[in-house]
Amino acid sequence: MKRSCYLAFAAVLVIWSPCHAGLLDDFSRDILPPSKQQSSLDNTVIVKGLKEALATGTEKAVTAVSRPDGYFRNQLIKILLPARIQQVADVAAKIGFQQQVDTFVLSMNRAAEKAAPQAARYFGNAIRQMTVDDARQILNGGDTAATVFFEKKTRAQLFEAFKPSVGTAMNQAGTARAYKELIGKYEATPLAAFSGKPSLDLDEYVTNKALDGLFLMVAEEEKKIRKDPAARTTALLRRVFGGT
Repeated sequence: MKRSCYLAFAAVLVIWSPCHAGLLDDFSRDILPPSKQQSSLDNTVIVKGLKEALATGTEKAVTAVSRPDGYFRNQLIKILLPARIQQVADVAAKIGFQQQVDTFVLSMNRAAEKAAPQAARYFGNAIRQMTVDDARQILNGGDTAATVFFEKKTRAQLFEAFKPSVGTAMNQAGTARAYKELIGKYEATPLAAFSGKPSLDLDEYVTNKALDGLFLMVAEEEKKIRKDPAARTTALLRRVFGGT
């Protein structure tokens, strides 16, 4: 009974989405080496199918956030101002600087969108290094077990990779300048005398928010896989599902 449940759960995971060109194509030879002919499903086939699904699914998430408006138009992951800075922005908007506030928010999201494509390489490395034990934990885990695996394996590396790109993109967009102007306008108001000057490490804030959004999108894709089986688009997926 346990074996059959295990295989059924694996089957749900391997149907992620129709095959996509790009990440899966680039990694196919390394992540998915040719398997030996096998008469029945075993750990090798299941893990290989899981890797194929994860490669395809993470590509889909990275592509979604990397396109223009990938963050900005997605209300789930749009990068907003932290609460204290939002108070400053509200004051600035009331005295005629709403456009500057809007530009500031847009530039943070654009910086995240430009940094996001780097995630594909780190996700690919994590997939290549996945062990049988990792696969078992993912297969038997909750709705976001694969996302937890990716975050544990890649978050620190992604932060180091994203932060310089985010800083560069925000400098090019004038984000830091807009932030200083926003704070300057606020400091000229009576409210500033009572609440003090808020501080924010922009690069760190946007980098963390960009990663939060990326992993949220990976989690959303994972939930779809577990709950909504789709087309069997490869021989491997057909074998895992249909025993062909």
